[in-house]
Amino acid sequence: MDFQFKAGTLPFLVSMPHVGTDIPDAIAARLSPEALVRPDTDWHLVELYDFLEAMGASTISARWSRYVIDLNRPPENTNLYPGMDTTGLCPVDTFGSEPLYKAGMEPDEAEVRERLERYWRPYHAQVRAELDRLLAIHGKVVLWDAHSIASRVPRFFEGQLPDLNFGTASGESCDPGLEQAVVGVAKAQERFTVAVNGRFKGGYITRHFGRPAGNVHAIQLEMCQYLYMDECAPFAYRPGHARDVQVVLQQMMEAAVNWVRA
Repeated sequence: MDFQFKAGTLPFLVSMPHVGTDIPDAIAARLSPEALVRPDTDWHLVELYDFLEAMGASTISARWSRYVIDLNRPPENTNLYPGMDTTGLCPVDTFGSEPLYKAGMEPDEAEVRERLERYWRPYHAQVRAELDRLLAIHGKVVLWDAHSIASRVPRFFEGQLPDLNFGTASGESCDPGLEQAVVGVAKAQERFTVAVNGRFKGGYITRHFGRPAGNVHAIQLEMCQYLYMDECAPFAYRPGHARDVQVVLQQMMEAAVNWVRA
């Protein structure tokens, strides 16, 4: 399978498009040594969110690395943040600006289109199908797009990111009540810093599927990786730290579920 999917019973779907680490051999043979370390992966999110199955949430997580194709970019490869630097649909460099490919081995337009059909579309088709299934049952659904990133990436932002970065496409991807319910929980605790529609306003998945008028409410959470893991290779999971943030994650998701079921 190109992704891992579990259907739940709640009107709640969690997407993890950047957790994949697999790279097809034919592509891996062309990558630089730095790329094969996979530094820009959303490491360990499946483990961090391991309470979702018991909650009854639906989940989908990527198998393939974002270096194969970025599932959270538009199929047209347009920039979600005009005027700002970003990586593309089939990235050619890392967040640290190191080349992903050996010289002259970058994918051409035909290969990008092939990867789009082979890897990108099946993931999005499954998200659409599950949202439609949950809508048919519940009449309203929340899509939570889960991400993590190193706390400092000078290429994209100055200084250190807030710990928890929520994106709702500046309020367009979900009802204000959902945003208030989730962010209210985040701001009620004093351990982690919080930003809403700051550097991260939500990627393609949040913006594309979030349609409040159609009863699909999408919110993205981009969290700093030091909250639960080492940010340097080999990117070890830190269970003690993880437990602290898991408490808040679960409370926020319960607030989202309570909102959508109200």
